[in-house]
Amino acid sequence: MKKSTTQTQRIVVGLDLGDRYSHFCILDPEGQVIEEGRIATKKEALRRKFEGTEPMLVVFEVGTHSPWVDRLLQSLRHETIVANAGKVALIYRNERKHDRKDAHSLAELGQFKPRLLHPIRHRSEETQAVRALVRSRDVLVKSRTAFINHCRGVVKASGNRLPRCSAESFARKVATGIPEELRGGLGPVLEFIEKLNLQIRAYDRKIERICEEQFPITEVLRQVSGVGPLTALWYVLTIEDPTRFERSRDVGPFLGLVPRLDQSGEQDPQRRITKAGDELMRRLLVGSANYILGPFGPDCDLRQWGQRIAARGGKNAKKRAAVAVARKLSVLLHHLWITGEVYEPFMRGTEKLEAAA
Repeated sequence: MKKSTTQTQRIVVGLDLGDRYSHFCILDPEGQVIEEGRIATKKEALRRKFEGTEPMLVVFEVGTHSPWVDRLLQSLRHETIVANAGKVALIYRNERKHDRKDAHSLAELGQFKPRLLHPIRHRSEETQAVRALVRSRDVLVKSRTAFINHCRGVVKASGNRLPRCSAESFARKVATGIPEELRGGLGPVLEFIEKLNLQIRAYDRKIERICEEQFPITEVLRQVSGVGPLTALWYVLTIEDPTRFERSRDVGPFLGLVPRLDQSGEQDPQRRITKAGDELMRRLLVGSANYILGPFGPDCDLRQWGQRIAARGGKNAKKRAAVAVARKLSVLLHHLWITGEVYEPFMRGTEKLEAAA
């Protein structure tokens, strides 16, 4: 196949990003090495190297530094390809891995086989800033859970048990139930849990304000019972551009909520979900699904559909139902986002829900 003029005339740079230093390899239009070397992974160093040069195609893998490197290079008028690290590693990496060779391989793939890089696109700087806030909240929640489990485990080891209660009320309700001999060790932990509660509530207020001021579309998603501001905001931040999907049903595979395929001949065993994409998004959607299926969830198509899946029985029937409802919920939220429709709990009917499963 004849190469395009644009492709044959451009210079390609392979950039293997490291935490402190990055290796680069520059190829001419014929694929010959022009220059190889190492450069500090800093904005100033990259700017000195790439500023004022003719526009080039720069190829590098997605990673910790790739978002700001991508924005910097594009601001300097260079074209970029951000390669999917998981896909690319299977192509060019071997037992004799070397950063210099990796840079050269990235450059070659960018010049001759760019489709094998499975390019991804980074989110906007605004989106990344809000995602950092939500991620920070998630870290605090996980830390609180770890401290609560620690307290329960220590008390249980002494022959006692702490009462069941919510994470928000844990520090207040269990204080009197801790044995006297353990209060010296667990008292500061309870105080820290209470401080975490205050910080988490502060994050929740920020998230509410961000939803109202920056992402009003979240109000459309929150029409569905069980979808709160956190889930709605993270859904918008994860998808970012709803038009990237031709069909709403494509969101399920994107979020890793569909079973793995392992078909061979007449065998087609049932596998677990792929768990591709954003782990926090899956966790939030499954949480919303558990609420919909739980005792406080209002009657709706989603609830009835999930209950029928759970009623089939078998191992982990309730978990499978929750994941199935989470997948259906991800599709519904995308549909509401695209259309802006008013959510009707029984709008589609249970038969249509089953058909789209």
